[in-house]
Amino acid sequence: MRDAVVAIAGAGGMAGPAIARTLVARGARVALADHSDGRIGPLADTLGRDHAAACAVDLLDEAATQAWAASVIARYGHVDGVVHLVGGWRGGVHLRDADLSDWQWLSARLVTSLQHTSRAFYDALLASGRGRFAMVSATAATRPSAAAAAYAAAKAAAEAWTLALADAFRGTTAAAVVLVVQALATAEQRRARPEASFAGYTGVDELADVVAGLWDRPADAINGQRLWLTPETP
Repeated sequence: MRDAVVAIAGAGGMAGPAIARTLVARGARVALADHSDGRIGPLADTLGRDHAAACAVDLLDEAATQAWAASVIARYGHVDGVVHLVGGWRGGVHLRDADLSDWQWLSARLVTSLQHTSRAFYDALLASGRGRFAMVSATAATRPSAAAAAYAAAKAAAEAWTLALADAFRGTTAAAVVLVVQALATAEQRRARPEASFAGYTGVDELADVVAGLWDRPADAINGQRLWLTPETP
C-alpha cells in the first residue's frame, strides 16, 4: 500500500480510527470525512497531518461530496481507495408498528451517502490502476428480522448499489467489495464488559486488516464479492 491514498467516509465512527491507523501503518495516506471535524480532527492529528487529512462533509449533499473528492484528488493527485463506513441504527419495533421515518433516515445515511461517495470517486478509482471500494454491511441484509426491517432493507440496498459498482468495474483494475459483519466491537468494549461473549462480533482491528488486505489481492479475485467476517448466514 505504499503511497496509496484512501478516502474514508464516516471515519469518525467505531471502525474509522482502527482502519485509518492500519492503512497509515502500511504506508498509505488517508483522507478522513465525517459530518463533524470534531470527530476526525483529533484522529488526523494523532496520525500526523503528513499522513492524514480531515474534512467535515455532509455526504447527503452530492455537491459537497463531489467537492470533497475533488479536493482530495487536487491534494494528492490520485485516489486508490474508498472505504464507506457511514452507519446508523433504528429499529426494535415490529414492521407493522414501526415509524417509516426510520426508513427515510436509514436510507439517507446508509444508501444515499454511499451513492454520492461512489459516484464522486468513480473516475479516480478507475484511473488509479489499483482502485478499491469497500462498504461494511451486516448479516441483517441477508436474514432480515421483522423488528429491523428498515435497517435490513437499507443495508441490502447499499449492498446492491455496491455490487452494481462492481459490475461497472468488471474487466478493469478496480474492485468493489461488500464486507459482512454481524456487529463490530472495539478492544475497549471487550475490556469494559469482560463477562460478555461478543459471539459473532468482528473486532475493528480485524476489519482493518481485511480492508488493508484488499490491495494485496487481484481486482478480479475480489470484485463483486461479499466477504464474510462472521460465520456466514444460510
